[in-house]
Amino acid sequence: MQRKVGFMGLGIMGTPMSANLLKAGYPVMVYNRTPEKAEPLAHLGAGLASTPRTLARAADVVIAMVTGPEALADLLRGPEGAAAAFNDHKVFINMSSISPQATLDLARELEPTGVIFIDAPVSGTKQPAADGALVILAAGPQDRVEELSPLFLAMGKKVVYCGPVGQGSMMKMFINLLLGLMMAGFAEALNFGRLGGLAPEAMLDTVSAGAMNCPMFQVKAANLLNYTYPPAFPLKHLAKDAKFVVDTAFDLGAPVPAGQTLLHLCRLGTAQGWGNEDISALARVLEYLNPK
Repeated sequence: MQRKVGFMGLGIMGTPMSANLLKAGYPVMVYNRTPEKAEPLAHLGAGLASTPRTLARAADVVIAMVTGPEALADLLRGPEGAAAAFNDHKVFINMSSISPQATLDLARELEPTGVIFIDAPVSGTKQPAADGALVILAAGPQDRVEELSPLFLAMGKKVVYCGPVGQGSMMKMFINLLLGLMMAGFAEALNFGRLGGLAPEAMLDTVSAGAMNCPMFQVKAANLLNYTYPPAFPLKHLAKDAKFVVDTAFDLGAPVPAGQTLLHLCRLGTAQGWGNEDISALARVLEYLNPK
């Protein structure tokens, strides 16, 4: 018999992830602060919870996929928060992007409840979430992660075991730093070439023909050619993660000069009102900085 899953957070990522759990045959109950977002999942067979605590009482495994630590704290510790219903028979999986230190603090806070805590953010954006092709960056007791692999593989194509709790969030910071730097570098190089008179199509053809070609550049190329940035991974979320990276790097003593620049560019774009656009809108930020 499949474990009962409670899923909190039905945004760009949470909705397709919940849908894939339903398709895999899991009994799923969902909760979202905006109840209307749950309606499409209800049509697919999901149960609807009126509060996080109601969801946690009904579920064997509780998953959270929200925008950051504030939203997560509200779900767990707010009025009718889920944590009050946790016990040693339940599993809590945080798939939201929060800092490694926040994850360790959360683990200490939840320890008295007895709940099994798994730290499992994901690598991937909107389309991989819809396709069930996410990479799950799982941390916690290794035997528990292995036991939960079928559930993770209903939402993703691969589970990477990262180590004890906190290391999933650290891996998420690592991969999002690389993602942001690649996107910023791609946008910077294209902006440089345009100012030098190169045709965007010719530059993209040059990239795709050589060793520097990669799937992300292929996916984002249309955005950069068309000057449109539909959100797969919103810029404001990369800004949040870049801040986590910089803060974590300070604690570790790790030099992240390019990460500091990335954070500045993300914050500038968000301040200009482009935070809800895709991270490829870093191209717009660089154009904004061009000589007028």
